[in-house]
Amino acid sequence: MKANVKSVLMKKYCRVYQAGAKLLMAALPWRSPKMLSGSGAVKKLPEAVRDRGFHKVLIVTGPKIRASGLLNELLEEMKEKKLKYVIFDGISQNPTDEEVENGVGIFLGEKCDCMIAFGGGSVMDCAKGIGARVARPKKAVRNLQGLFRVLRPIPVIFAVPTTSGSGSEATIAAVITEVQTHHKASINDLQLMPRFAVLDPCLTVGLPPQVTAQTGMDALCHAVEAYTNDTYNSDFERLMCSKAVRLIHESLLTAYEDGTNLQARKDMQEAAFHAGRAFTRGSVGYVHAIGHALSGLYGVPHGLVMAILLPHVMRAYGSSVYDKLADLCDICAMEVDTPDGMISAEVRAETFLQWMEELKEKLGIPKYPDMIREEDVNQIVKWAQKEANPVYPVPEIWDAQEMKEFVLAMMEGARLEGAEKNE
Repeated sequence: MKANVKSVLMKKYCRVYQAGAKLLMAALPWRSPKMLSGSGAVKKLPEAVRDRGFHKVLIVTGPKIRASGLLNELLEEMKEKKLKYVIFDGISQNPTDEEVENGVGIFLGEKCDCMIAFGGGSVMDCAKGIGARVARPKKAVRNLQGLFRVLRPIPVIFAVPTTSGSGSEATIAAVITEVQTHHKASINDLQLMPRFAVLDPCLTVGLPPQVTAQTGMDALCHAVEAYTNDTYNSDFERLMCSKAVRLIHESLLTAYEDGTNLQARKDMQEAAFHAGRAFTRGSVGYVHAIGHALSGLYGVPHGLVMAILLPHVMRAYGSSVYDKLADLCDICAMEVDTPDGMISAEVRAETFLQWMEELKEKLGIPKYPDMIREEDVNQIVKWAQKEANPVYPVPEIWDAQEMKEFVLAMMEGARLEGAEKNE
């Protein structure tokens, strides 16, 4: 009985907190990055940097991107424009507090005055983390994680996404993992929004199908979670979610099957941008809260975990998301199987859920997360609860026991799936 009362009070507290946060969200000065877009847009970036009075750039990127030669056109243009730069490429797929500190040392030591973040979400997040630490030199990364703990201007970031998933070029979030504990958490502050975003679909043509799938599903997760949360959204965020889901429905599978299709690549870049801008106010939910814990603990790619969890979490929310998922079904003009002629919200929501599940299968994404160890379940729940409650305005609030039951259900699903494969 005491546990039940505690759960009820916790859930009421979350809703009261979110009602207050909704008022705050409406009062904040939201903005979007200025954009350079289209094939070859990255070649225009050095001139844009120079024209804004910057003299030395820290290029934040990953080792694979640097080795691939994808940076070469940008570097040639920077040399042509006599724009000085230094490259920091010491970033892993889940950026850490130590990597942020290494970047801060280079930024300050080389006397840089702005950054170009050239890569996927990990690169963007690391660049934002570097900026936050430059702005707040006396605060460690762990003391900046949470809501609005930077509150000072950071060095200007020019964001150049080379994947179509995180949408970090349009968000106020930077997800960083603490090396010592493997705890993965987000710095969230309006100051982290990049000033400029360069959407050049040519930069994504060489993405492997697996990366295309995982990052594309991450973008879908951002849009679906933000749309089903809704509490903090304005009409603008709802529109961004709608555009993102429609574009992903139309183009993700095409981009996966034919990476050279520039229209599909362009659509997916725009979808990731729209979804990123939407969730930066609308917020994510339990897919991300649990997914961050799994990704941090086990070093699994962020997009893969989100892709696996998304339909499971939406199903677990039950009737509370029927209307919103039905909207997304309509937005995508999906064919609905209604033998009795009645097209209820539940039926349309089920159509959308089935589409997500079928898409996962076509993209080669596992149905269940097979990395969870039983001894880690309590830690996963603890971290996910800390991240999500009371901030995330999820359709259904879960207490620790309910979240634990969900995680255990995922373990059981993975066990059964593995047993079927071994038969």
